[in-house]
Parts: sequence; C-alpha cells; structure tokens
Amino acid sequence: MASPADGLRDEIVGLLPRLRRFARVLARQPADADDLVQIVVERALMRIDQFQPGTRLDAWLFAMTRNAWIDETRSRARRSRVFAPEGDGVNVGADGARTQEYRLDAMDMASAMAALPEEQRTAIALVCIEGFAYREAAETMGVPIGTLTSRLARGRETLEKMLGGAS
Repeated sequence: MASPADGLRDEIVGLLPRLRRFARVLARQPADADDLVQIVVERALMRIDQFQPGTRLDAWLFAMTRNAWIDETRSRARRSRVFAPEGDGVNVGADGARTQEYRLDAMDMASAMAALPEEQRTAIALVCIEGFAYREAAETMGVPIGTLTSRLARGRETLEKMLGGAS
C-alpha cells in the first residue's frame, strides 16, 4: 500500500520544471539553478514529514528554494567562490519550432530579468511567471504584501523601460 509520502514524492517530481524555472530566475546561471533544485529536492525528501497536509506543496518548495539560494549566496560571500562556470550558448526552453525572433525576445527578457535586483526578480518570478497569489508570494518571500506589490511595480516598470515598452 502506498504511503502519503509516496504521493508527495510524485507531486515533487511533477513540480520539477517549475522549480527549475524559478531557480534559474534566482541563480541566473543554468548550472547553479540545477544544483539549487537538486539541493531543494534532497531537503524536501529528507523533511517530507514536515510538510503540512492541506497546504500548497509548491509554496513549500518555492520557499525552500528561495531559502536555499539565500544560504548559497551567503556561503559564496564567505568563501569567495563560485558554484560553477557559466555555460556558453545555453538557450533555455528553445526548440526547433520557435522562430529566431521569439528566441531573441526570450533572450532579451532573460537579460532584463537578470539585471533586476534579486527582490524584484523573485517577486516577478513568483507572481507573473509561477502564478502565485500576492499573499502566497509575500509569504514565500517572508515580506508584507505591500512590500511585495512595491517590488512588483518597480520590477515591472524597470522591465518595461529596459525592453523598450516605455519612453
């Protein structure tokens, strides 16, 4: 007979693409993001008994991802080291069916997102990309809703200027 933990493990596997996408927003480097997701999945599986039934598994994992990234950036600052070298020529999500123009737009968006301060990048990733409600995103980030909305507004405004949508 399957245990509740088995169902959670299956749900975690289903959330891997979203976790990876969020990790790439935080880490900016594909190799770092992959390492971050691996750390988070390992932590989640080790602490699966700490998950509160009736709450959102994705919110739990996204908060864990954000916290793991904070831990890593602090660790890097202390040790003055990098996780992995930047991969050359990685085009996230590209396939042969997409047009060159779409790829350039995606690369422009990725560059603009990478240029945002981490707080704004995280807010935009949670709300605009991952579809979290403001309250959930604020809880995941550990900030009041007003702070989240302020970061979203500033981030959106900056993106719009960088991408040529505002004069």
